[in-house]
Amino acid sequence: MSVLSLRYAHALASVASAQKLDSTAALQQLNDFAETLAGSSELHEVFVNPSISASQKLKVLDAIAGKIGMFPQVRNFVAVVMDHGRLSELTGMVAEYATVSDENAGLAEAEITSAHALNDEDRAQLEAQVAKLAGSRIRATYSEDKSLLGGAVVRIGSTVYDGSLRAQLDQLKQKLVNA
Repeated sequence: MSVLSLRYAHALASVASAQKLDSTAALQQLNDFAETLAGSSELHEVFVNPSISASQKLKVLDAIAGKIGMFPQVRNFVAVVMDHGRLSELTGMVAEYATVSDENAGLAEAEITSAHALNDEDRAQLEAQVAKLAGSRIRATYSEDKSLLGGAVVRIGSTVYDGSLRAQLDQLKQKLVNA
């Protein structure tokens, strides 16, 4: 992501925090708008066409904001992005905002890969342990990899915790080779 996207994301996060906005709802509103914009070439053309006045563009934005139910602060953010000719970078700004708002909320992303599907009780126990490792609350995404044989691999940011049976067997093999 670009430095510019990060600046815009921090600016929106600052406003959201000061105004005590629900950052999850704000993120959803931004995603809804970005998807609407990406899904309509006509709408995109309206917003980037220099022959259409800024006031007309704002009327279109206000109509969309009303249908989506945007917070006024989110609408203003989109208006500023549009006014600065940065709509092509909106998706990056939204992604950066998601990261910044998670950091501000003390929430870490955890990718958990297991050998087989986990039931709700196992997921809850694993998430509790991962939250201790992360030192914060987590949002977990799950995937399966049969080659792990058993156990799980957890990625939090750039740190990987490999508790898979495959890794344990590899370590045992290495110890036997070295002995």
